[in-house]
Amino acid sequence: MKCPACSNLENKVIDSRLNKEGNSTRRRRECLSCQERFTTYERIEKTLPYLIKKDGRREEFSREKILAGVKKACQKRPVSIQQMELLVDRVEQYCQELGEKEISAMVAGEKVVKELYNLDDVAYVRFASVYRSFKDVNEFMVELKDMLKNKEE
Repeated sequence: MKCPACSNLENKVIDSRLNKEGNSTRRRRECLSCQERFTTYERIEKTLPYLIKKDGRREEFSREKILAGVKKACQKRPVSIQQMELLVDRVEQYCQELGEKEISAMVAGEKVVKELYNLDDVAYVRFASVYRSFKDVNEFMVELKDMLKNKEE
């Protein structure tokens, strides 16, 4: 691990802890050259499926891309970064547990939509309106009415 202050590769681990979910390890390190302390996070590298896009292209699963979309949908909403990252964790785990080498991007997208539905109504509508590419206001209104009806039940 390269020191962010001096780029030296020699360091020692001072403290290691699992995160609450148990899927990553937080390590406090100290550079043996400049004594700078820094934190690293370690997580198991998972074999995630390729996503098959609408046009047939295949793309690697990108946690960062999904998180960016979720952040945009949750902008100016009372949703913490931690909640967004946990949502992406669930989507990532879901896609991995399917056990397929390739899945439709729509499978991952619909999982994001379902997770946002349970997290924040406005973020859900924002994401769904872009993801589902509503053709006109009527399609958008049908989605809103369905959401409101389901929330009342």
